Amino acid sequence: MAPYRWGIVALALSLLWLPLTAAAQRPVKVPRIGVLYGGSPSGAEILQSMLLQGLHDLGYVEGQNITFAYRYAEGKPERLPDLAAELVQLQVDVIVAGPPEAAQAAKQVTSTIPIVMATGGPDPVGIGLVASLARPGGNVTGVSMGFDETLSGKSVALLKEALPQVSHVAVLTSSMMSASMQEVERTAQGVGLRLQRVAARQADEFDGAFAAMTREGAEALIVVRSATFGLASRQLAELAATHRLPAIHSDRRFVEAGGLMSYGPNPDVVFRRAAYYVDRILKGTKPADLPVEQPMKFEFVINLKTAKTLGLTIPPTLLFQADEVIQ
Repeated sequence: MAPYRWGIVALALSLLWLPLTAAAQRPVKVPRIGVLYGGSPSGAEILQSMLLQGLHDLGYVEGQNITFAYRYAEGKPERLPDLAAELVQLQVDVIVAGPPEAAQAAKQVTSTIPIVMATGGPDPVGIGLVASLARPGGNVTGVSMGFDETLSGKSVALLKEALPQVSHVAVLTSSMMSASMQEVERTAQGVGLRLQRVAARQADEFDGAFAAMTREGAEALIVVRSATFGLASRQLAELAATHRLPAIHSDRRFVEAGGLMSYGPNPDVVFRRAAYYVDRILKGTKPADLPVEQPMKFEFVINLKTAKTLGLTIPPTLLFQADEVIQ
């Protein structure tokens, strides 16, 4: 073959090779997950570790094939819209949001970025996050701990069984008119408890609420489930200890922080399950096609150390019912 023909062949091959080389060298896009949380970084440590563990089990390694951008409202829900907007500006691939106010804030600022909620509190259908649990529609899906009023009734019954001598019980609620509050009242009437209803919508109202309980002679406390109270479980446990009020909460973190009892779904499990939704979305499934899940298991946890500090003896029948007893 003539030399000039060899040159033409070499040139053609080099032209074919260039785009292949460029494609091989093009960096692979690493998904970025935005995490929008209503509390503080310290309060989110366990929940984030559950999310990371869930993703790790699905083959993701932070810094290699997935990255994160965290935003915390530090207990100030009014900051959530601006923080959600920051995540949108970062062009994250998915937003994981908890509590419900965080998911609502994210939905307000984007209708295209998928949002995975990992929340307690109100019914996500009732507050407009999704069209239905089975068919969410839009860009929001995930795991919701729901707001089953029967849980509040069960808490009343457990508290009465633990403290049969008690007759005057304070009820800390974020809404006097909620279905959960109505169930607390119905169950309390059935077991002979007199209730003192105390409302607190944000953490800076807690001190005044507990002062009112003490002033009126409350002997025990029921914390009605809400997103605000879930984020402040440690603060509530400390206040209950200060005022020597045996209390039951829906969040096990309350008991781990020194509260007496809790009954409700495990929030750690909810965040770990959120990893499944992130994985499905990153692999191409639309949020609208992923049904919202709700926990099937509710845990009853007792802190015996707190009981001893308060001078209480928990009945053996109640200890037998507990899923976990903290010594």
